[in-house]
Amino acid sequence: MNRAFVWIALLALATPTACRNKAQADQMAGMNMSDTAAADTGSHDRAPVHLSSEQAGAIGITFSVVERGPLARTVRTMGQIVPAEPNLAEITTKFDGFVEQLFVNATGTSVRRGEPLLTIYSPVLVAAQEELLAARRLAGSVDSTDVEAWHDAQSLLEASRRRLSYWDISREQIDRLERTGQATKTLTLNAPFAGIVLEKMVVAGQAVMPGMKLYRIADLRTVWIEGAVFEQDLQLVHLGAPVSAEFAAYPGPRFDGRVTFVAPTVDDSSRSGRVRVEFPNPRGELRPGMYATLLFDAVIDRDAVNVPAEAVVQTGERNLVFVVGQSGMLEPREVVLGARAGDRFQVLNGVAAGERIVAAANFLVDAESRLTAGASSSMPGMNMGPEKRP
Repeated sequence: MNRAFVWIALLALATPTACRNKAQADQMAGMNMSDTAAADTGSHDRAPVHLSSEQAGAIGITFSVVERGPLARTVRTMGQIVPAEPNLAEITTKFDGFVEQLFVNATGTSVRRGEPLLTIYSPVLVAAQEELLAARRLAGSVDSTDVEAWHDAQSLLEASRRRLSYWDISREQIDRLERTGQATKTLTLNAPFAGIVLEKMVVAGQAVMPGMKLYRIADLRTVWIEGAVFEQDLQLVHLGAPVSAEFAAYPGPRFDGRVTFVAPTVDDSSRSGRVRVEFPNPRGELRPGMYATLLFDAVIDRDAVNVPAEAVVQTGERNLVFVVGQSGMLEPREVVLGARAGDRFQVLNGVAAGERIVAAANFLVDAESRLTAGASSSMPGMNMGPEKRP
């Protein structure tokens, strides 16, 4: 039914023009066809249209006013929670040895800062402790009046301490060793901070080598959500911008975070840029691996000239709006569009705030405008072909 109404409206608009064309048909007989093509495809391919209020109402034309004001839009994308990289730690050793005892023996276990993770027996570590004790005894037996010998003994003692500290033996453990005078068989490795054991790659009795990963621990009180923003929306996302996130696991409430990174490159295949958002997670509700919907509320322009998107006729080569002139004629005006925000377009050039424009059914006005321009190009006075000589 709607399609039939549109065709009836188009025929109603085209009828006056068709009559004018028929009256001028004889005058077009000798028209230069190259001139006709130029008229049809030139810059004046549309003409002002006059419609009475009754005609405009009959075909559903409505009007709007060009506005000036803030223009904003919401950019939506999907993201996934990952641990914040600065809050990750891998527990490794810097010497050979054997795992004697595991205190944390399951993935997902919560640990506190300084909590024991495991003990390692290492022959080289035991030897280094014995060297420290020997250096301490030597330093205590040297006469302080012999400056050179006393200085050498103190240097040896400090070197023995440094060797143990380079193996991540804490200062407290070294002090206890010197105080008790007894070397310990094993070394205890402690958690560097409070967090969750994401990975456990060791079992009791296992031989370990320098650099081998034993645990991976993450402090999840702050997490990242990484997502991808399409190329055309990257200009709206900047560092420090507020972001909201929605989760299927928590319908209703939104979580607030901030953009901490926008990738300097764009992915060739997806035409998108990677964006990282940081969220506080004091209660541990946000868990790595969960998906989220990220919403970036971006202000395009705080003082933008804008029009309804439906008011713009997009021809593929240019964009037009029909402006109501002082005489009531609907005048086609080319405009330069900026960003789109919902159902409105930012206009960079072409119209001014306060002007009245066609807001709906402009495709009908555009059709009549082209028909009127075509009829005008057939008026007498055009090049009618070679002049006939008497």
